Amino acid sequence: MPPDTPPGPLRVLVFGAALRADSANARLASLVARLISDTGATVDLASMRDFDMPLYDGDMEAGEGLPPGALALRDRLEQSDAVVISSPEYNASVPGVLKNAIDWVSRVRPQPFKTKHAMLVSASPSLVGGNRGLWALRIPLEHLGTRVYPDMFSLPDSYQAFADDGTLADPGLQQRLSETVSGFLSLVEADVRYVCLERRWYEFLGDRTEAAITQRAEA
Repeated sequence: MPPDTPPGPLRVLVFGAALRADSANARLASLVARLISDTGATVDLASMRDFDMPLYDGDMEAGEGLPPGALALRDRLEQSDAVVISSPEYNASVPGVLKNAIDWVSRVRPQPFKTKHAMLVSASPSLVGGNRGLWALRIPLEHLGTRVYPDMFSLPDSYQAFADDGTLADPGLQQRLSETVSGFLSLVEADVRYVCLERRWYEFLGDRTEAAITQRAEA
């Protein structure tokens, strides 16, 4: 890109990690996508069904390669500056369909989750709003080198949480979600726009600070 060409808008992949079309997490993903779009960023709003894939099978991978759903997720991750995942909580942990997708995509080289910024949100009818599942979700993502935003958003009592226009019925929660999205985008923008800054990230115990994959320094 020529130095006098202004960078384009941020590109953010957003998807709900439940298969049910009317899930609260699909609605929350749509709301987050709207908030991001309002900032001028480009949003790729996806459904978990866009990434349909079988259970991970090493023999299948060896014989057939990665399935189309995993390759689709890889492609859309690579085309984005950041990703937002709205994930339900299944038995205080990660939904199997999402963990399976992460496991398949983890086989890709170069690894598309590595150095990708991610924001995690959840919606649940429970009083904790799916927060336990988000803490579990951080583990495989951070292991793969994803830069997971520290502030996660969990929406409790999700059956009554949405107003008719798709926003949150509780003004305080709506404001907190907006502020969380804004803070996340500011961090992503700083990383994408100001590449002259030297940044070091320690994702794996074996990483070296002088390694090209961990140290990004551009003039």
